[in-house]
Amino acid sequence: MAPLSPLQQYGIVTANYWAFTLTDGALRMLVVFHFHALGYSTLEIALLFLFYEFFGIVTNLTGGWLGARFGLRLTLWSGTLMQVAALLMLIPVADSWPKWWSVAYVMAAQAISGIAKDLNKMSAKSAIKTVVPQTPNDQSRGEQQLFRWVAILTGSKNALKGVGFFLGGLLLNTIGFNAAVGAMAAALFLAFLLTLVLPADIGRMKDKPKFTALLSKSKGINVLSLARFFLFGARDVWFVVALPVFLQAALGWRFWEVGGFMGLWVIGYGLVQASAPALRRSWGQDKPPGVSAVEFWSGVLTAIPALIAIALWRNVAHPGIAIVVGLAAFGVVFAMNSSIHSYMVLAYSDREAVSLNVGFYYMANAAGRLAGTLLSGALFLVGGLQACLWASSLLVALAFATSTRLPNPARS
Repeated sequence: MAPLSPLQQYGIVTANYWAFTLTDGALRMLVVFHFHALGYSTLEIALLFLFYEFFGIVTNLTGGWLGARFGLRLTLWSGTLMQVAALLMLIPVADSWPKWWSVAYVMAAQAISGIAKDLNKMSAKSAIKTVVPQTPNDQSRGEQQLFRWVAILTGSKNALKGVGFFLGGLLLNTIGFNAAVGAMAAALFLAFLLTLVLPADIGRMKDKPKFTALLSKSKGINVLSLARFFLFGARDVWFVVALPVFLQAALGWRFWEVGGFMGLWVIGYGLVQASAPALRRSWGQDKPPGVSAVEFWSGVLTAIPALIAIALWRNVAHPGIAIVVGLAAFGVVFAMNSSIHSYMVLAYSDREAVSLNVGFYYMANAAGRLAGTLLSGALFLVGGLQACLWASSLLVALAFATSTRLPNPARS
């Protein structure tokens, strides 16, 4: 069999990532809505995701090392099969179970899912750097192509995660929680079969990295990772638990309406991410993004959650419209932030150590999601959605302040 071309490898990795993302987005909505319908508080629902996010931190830190040492194909396989196992675990979950046992059991399944998600994401994002053709005679063209491929993978993933949100709400209404997770496990296993043809050495370093290589020694990676922590904490502090519960409990939206709306938001967010290179070109920005772009977009984002909070505080006549419009603006600006961040981590990395740097970076991403998820459940109990929005604005401001310390990438 002829070796796969870089484009074919990219296509297989992307297809697997897409399938995984559909199940991940659907599972998120299934868990939130199913357990909210059973009478769980927002903090208890947030705790269901505690291990999901915590083990994402551990996985990204060690997964990058595993990918560099043993190859990204192994980590991609491991992540996909672990997600299948997590979905199968949830099939027997029953309404009659005691609350403490349900919480503990689902937290365990979510821990496996968290490990799976971040192994899969780290593998897919790292693989791009290794399969993008090198252009030694035109470095700018190579960097632009890297930016485009990263934007397409990241944007399409988030668009499909939005489809997953809608799918989760739809499946819960039609076939129920238990049948839904079983069907998703079967579909994801079929997607795993596609990856069997990937080369074994993709992403593997020639010199086996020591375990001490887990911690990044690059200032650019360290500062960008801290900014990423604040950025994704700012999103999840109101988006993960507080927003869907607010829409359903305070505004009276039905499950499928909440799932559909949040799904459309993530789809739009993903489309903006995928279009980031084209949007920048339309604004006359022909060069790959740099530090100034990170600072600009995080600065703009700071104001948006604060404006939504003010609208709710002033008791606007149609709070649902304020949420929809504000969330749309937040999505566009956040998507530009995230797309540029995802490119910058690869710009700071060389091809050999890319999985180590990406793993460390997404460890910070997972830590931000964990902090945001817990704050989302706790702050909503204390001060409702407004408290979550003010916390979001503060966290984005911290991301902006951190990004002012970024060095310029070497572009090599």
